[in-house]
Amino acid sequence: MLSDVLERVLDAPSWTVLLVVGAVVFAEDALFVGFVLPGETLAILGGVAANRGHVSLTAVLVVVILAAIIGDSVGYEVGKHLGPRVLEAKFLANHADRVGDAQDFLARRGGWAVLLGRWVAFFRAVMPALAGVARMPYRVFLPFNAVGGIVWGTVVVLVGYLAGASYEKVEHWLGRGAPILVGVIALVALAVWWIRRRRERAREADV
Repeated sequence: MLSDVLERVLDAPSWTVLLVVGAVVFAEDALFVGFVLPGETLAILGGVAANRGHVSLTAVLVVVILAAIIGDSVGYEVGKHLGPRVLEAKFLANHADRVGDAQDFLARRGGWAVLLGRWVAFFRAVMPALAGVARMPYRVFLPFNAVGGIVWGTVVVLVGYLAGASYEKVEHWLGRGAPILVGVIALVALAVWWIRRRRERAREADV
């Protein structure tokens, strides 16, 4: 059943593909649709559609990246204006532990949690709202959101494009491999932070 629906999306006119892909990626973070259908699945399908010549690869990249960034920003505003009431939503009732993990990650890593969280489906759906609930300044949120959206959107669309008809295998692999990728990115981020910290201490010692 699901494969039939996905094939219909792939065979749809280009504007329909862009509309569906963009709407789901946007809604994943803005409206928590990620609990039902991960945006990465549709982003990969957009890449597959481009591989098949149904739609421009550039158009898919632009739509997915913009939808990811704007969707996160809307999710942030939802959390900021609704506050703790977001955490009382029924669809989060069975995920209290994971929400707690996301909040702890956000408290420890700040903006980096927004960027790195995009690679984990659950975090991608809730992190923008949690950042809003935590009153993270938008000037801090936006750069990490933008970089995360650009990198994530580019990677998943190109994975779909390069995979072609094997998109189901790639989507499964990406879902399993995302935590490893997050770990690698986190290590790089920590290394950069450590180097900068040492330089700052060296400057302070010279003063």
